[in-house]
Amino acid sequence: MGSKKIRVLIVDDVAETRENVSKLLLLEDDIQVVGEAGNGEEAISLSRSLQPDVVLMDINMPVMDGITATEKLTMEMPQVGIIIMSVQGEQEYLRKAMMAGAREYLIKPPSGDDLVATIRRVYEVECKRRLSQGLPPDGAKTVREPGRVITVFSTKGGVGKSIFAVNLAVSLQQVSKRRVVLLDLDLQFGDVAMLLDLLPKRSIADLVSEMEHMDKDLVEAHLIEHDSGVRVLPAPLRPEYAEIITGRHIEAIINILKDNYDYIIVDTCQSFQDTILAALDASDLIYMLTTLDVPTIKNIKLGLDVMASLHYGSDRIKLILNRSTAEMGVSVRDLTGSVPYTVACQLPSEGKVVVGSINRGIPFVQSDPKSPISQAIFELAQQINNQFHPGKGEPAKQKTPWFSRSGR
Repeated sequence: MGSKKIRVLIVDDVAETRENVSKLLLLEDDIQVVGEAGNGEEAISLSRSLQPDVVLMDINMPVMDGITATEKLTMEMPQVGIIIMSVQGEQEYLRKAMMAGAREYLIKPPSGDDLVATIRRVYEVECKRRLSQGLPPDGAKTVREPGRVITVFSTKGGVGKSIFAVNLAVSLQQVSKRRVVLLDLDLQFGDVAMLLDLLPKRSIADLVSEMEHMDKDLVEAHLIEHDSGVRVLPAPLRPEYAEIITGRHIEAIINILKDNYDYIIVDTCQSFQDTILAALDASDLIYMLTTLDVPTIKNIKLGLDVMASLHYGSDRIKLILNRSTAEMGVSVRDLTGSVPYTVACQLPSEGKVVVGSINRGIPFVQSDPKSPISQAIFELAQQINNQFHPGKGEPAKQKTPWFSRSGR
């Protein structure tokens, strides 16, 4: 084991249980209790900041139960060994725990010897697994690849930027099973929270007001988690609050998010103000949304000219054609013949699906996953994940709703 202590997080809604387990583990020289949580949501939040080696997880808890928390933690932090503890000894509970990703299952209350032996065994197995996969041994800091920034932009309003950004974020999370965050930089009139039926209490304006203390934990505290797993940094709650946010703020926020998320999706307003330029500068991909009407194409061409003057490489900029239909009078060939950029995706015109999604606050990739517009976005998400993580997104492909041919 070496000199490193096994870092343990105790999760149980009964404070007395947490205290008793903690006292048992305090007697062990090679085990350190780094924190306690009273429900699954607290467990996930604390795991992100404390980075435990082992989590002792109760099943029946308020707010978020242990099985759900185990599923989320296993996807987000697969290096953590989770031990489920429950008074229920039935096979069905054991099966659910193992399917969720737990390494062991203990019946409560376990003896002190069983508990300690199980913690050590789970930790040792996890260390061996990491070594067999060529990952850094325990105690070594994993060198993490910075997250990829994907900015959704247009120089014309009303082309569907926000609804595209929201559905791209959700589909990318489903396809990749990676950490995805959505940043709303339409700072005066952002709609991301509304499109996801979220009611934010804090926003990016509150975050930048604490700029001198900005770090990973502060940024995390201002994010809201959608039920898809996507986390959201909302736009200011009042238009006038946008004035306090600068390009330097955005640069700092994106840099922190890149250290902790695999994909950062940025929704924008139709402007080249300094906050938007900061996002564009940081972007690995820029999706320029357009429709096939003459005024929009005119504005898009002007915007692309500005981007060229700012030396944004053409390999980073892709066109997204929204409401694509043969009845517009202007063809895709007319568009691509007038600008030297690739059309990465054509989104079919499905007003009923899109408007219904907006009114319900449910992304259409969730509410209508088999619709042509949802399938187009899922395919784009798969392309993105294959580009940045080749060969690593295939297992998730089988779980993506639109790939299923069942009637569900």
